[in-house]
Parts: sequence; structure tokens; C-alpha cells
Amino acid sequence: MATSPQKPAPPQQSKLRTARLLRGLTQQQLAQLAGTSQPQIDRLETGKRKLSIDWMVRLAPHLGVSPIDLSDALAAQLGDRGGKRIDLSSVVLPPPPRGGMGSVPGQIPVRSAARGGKGQEMFLSDGPIGYTARPASLAGVREAYAIYMTGDSMEPRYFSGWLLHVNPFKPPVRGRDTVVYKVDNTVMVKEFVRRDNNNTVVRQLNPKQDIKIPNREIRETHLVVGSDQEG
Repeated sequence: MATSPQKPAPPQQSKLRTARLLRGLTQQQLAQLAGTSQPQIDRLETGKRKLSIDWMVRLAPHLGVSPIDLSDALAAQLGDRGGKRIDLSSVVLPPPPRGGMGSVPGQIPVRSAARGGKGQEMFLSDGPIGYTARPASLAGVREAYAIYMTGDSMEPRYFSGWLLHVNPFKPPVRGRDTVVYKVDNTVMVKEFVRRDNNNTVVRQLNPKQDIKIPNREIRETHLVVGSDQEG
């Protein structure tokens, strides 16, 4: 008795698409929130463009998930387990902020950055990409914000995708981490070592080395006051 050929398994839905649908967003709506185009979102969902860590960091806040949730974590939560499909209606995600990208009570804006060049500098995206709960360390601090760590230069203290809480008014402190904004619009997250009239010295951990930056190249330095590895 001849057996009928088995049908090929349907392609697995991308984690990005799953998170977007759970959020109730169209590709166009997600694109507008993330400052990109609908065709770009479609390419990321269909695998025509790689969903890099930079894209995960940029898109995750608009989907109510952390960057890592667009990788293996979301697949484990929502995908097939032993052939049994999980009921997607049981998954609860937090609602998007009211009022779009405006000020959100009890929260601080999140900034995103893409990996740059030497010393693993970063390039910030324009404007906030989302919001996160205001930690106690930043209670009452105006213009406080959070920034996603990109790259591995500060491992094992911070890993790529961790969220750092930043006070823009506290001066750098020896042995504490700081966000260095340079006049060429690049950004570095490094441990503050010292500063004199001419140079600022910061330290990265991986590989461990001290970096001397002429003060004329620095626009601002902001103190990191906390971190959230869940992002």
C-alpha cells in the first residue's frame, strides 16, 4: 500500500512578527514608532535582512518586550514545544505608553545606539525609542534617561542589550561608569578614571585598557547610576 508523501512543515513564524501581532500593530505602525519603513520591517520579519542586536534594541521597546525576547526567549515562550502549540492568548504583554512618544508619568525615555568603531563607540538614534520605569535612583531627576548597552567592551559588568540608567547632572566619579558624549556625535560607556586640564581617561573592561580622550573632543559626561539586565 503506497503511502502519501508527507507535507512539508509550515515555516516558523519569525519572533519579530509574533511579537508585533501580539502587540496588535501593523508593519506600518511599528515602522512609524521605530522611525523606519514598512518594507524594512517586512524584510526583518521574513529574514531578507538579518535581525541584528541593533535592530532588536531599536524595536523591542515598541513591542513591550526586551531585546533578547526577539531572539530565543520569545521562541521558547510562544513556539512549538513537543508539537504542542502554546495558546497565544495566554501571553500578556504590557500596554504601549499612552500619548505615543511624549512624556510618560513615572517613566524615563530610552535611547538606542548602534555599534561604532574604535573603542566600541556608539552612534545614538534620534530621539527616544521607548520608555522604561523610573528607578528610585532617578526620582525627581529631570532629563534622566536610560540607554541600551551595545557591544562587549564592558563585559562582564554589562552585556549587550542591558539597560543603563543615567543621571545627566551628576559629575563623573572615579571608579564609576559614565556615558561620554563626544563632539563628533559618538558615545562611549566606560569607567571614569581621571581628568586633568587636557585629557580625560576612561577604562574599558574587555579587553581591559585605559583610553585617553582630549577634553576638547568631549561634549558632555553623564553618570551611570544603575542597570537593568532584563532591559
